[in-house]
Amino acid sequence: MTAFTRRVAEITGTGEDRLERLAGGDLSEVLLLRRPDGRCTVAKSGPAVSTEAAMLRLLAGSGIPAPAVEGEHGTVLLLEHVPNDCVFSPLAWSSIGQWLRELHARPGELFGWAVDYGIGTADLDNRQTGDWPAFWAEQRLVSTARTLDRPWRERVGAVAKRMPDLLPKKPFASLLHGDLWSGNILVKEGKLAAFIDPACYYGHAEVDLAMLTLFDTPPPDFWSAYGELEPGWEDRRSAYQLFPALVHLRLFGPTYGGMVDRLLSRFGA
Repeated sequence: MTAFTRRVAEITGTGEDRLERLAGGDLSEVLLLRRPDGRCTVAKSGPAVSTEAAMLRLLAGSGIPAPAVEGEHGTVLLLEHVPNDCVFSPLAWSSIGQWLRELHARPGELFGWAVDYGIGTADLDNRQTGDWPAFWAEQRLVSTARTLDRPWRERVGAVAKRMPDLLPKKPFASLLHGDLWSGNILVKEGKLAAFIDPACYYGHAEVDLAMLTLFDTPPPDFWSAYGELEPGWEDRRSAYQLFPALVHLRLFGPTYGGMVDRLLSRFGA
């Protein structure tokens, strides 16, 4: 029994026999609580519980499927358990596309977020600005590469200098999920059940699309449901994919070096 498990049992008054570890949780501990009345709750560890809770409340308050927040207790976040079947059928992908378009239609006044956040040990500099290429270059690419070895830093720095020529200066500031891949999407019976584990901020909608296509291959049903893409999307995708690739290199090591290398090479770096 871990310290987190003991803490969850203490907070909820739940016996050890009603706590089970959920699949996933690469960056945090996640438990399923089976309550005596039959209800299920998810307990998740994290250093910024209040920030994640606020993001989830914003999603739900905007009408986007997301688990309800049941409680915040220091480093323990209690969430509604959302049943899901993990079947990413074409119909489910279509539903994901429709809801992602809805999410991206929620506007912000500036790029970034009111507070900084993080994905695991990778800090996210969310200082708000009206200059999107500068935000992406400095607060995503350069900032994320700062703790990597010098050759990586220099290559990323060279690519970052090209962002003003590649990215729109002021795209529509969409509400982003911020860490969008199929592991953070729950589906059931051909529909989106919930977006989970958000790392929200306001930015170019293509950021979410780029990450989703870095780790998954959405079928045509998704793209048809999401709708028309902006001209030049394919040219910008590698720039947006570089950030999650760098995050994975930092968190999980050399396994992701090849991915980062390929993306940097597309810019001649």
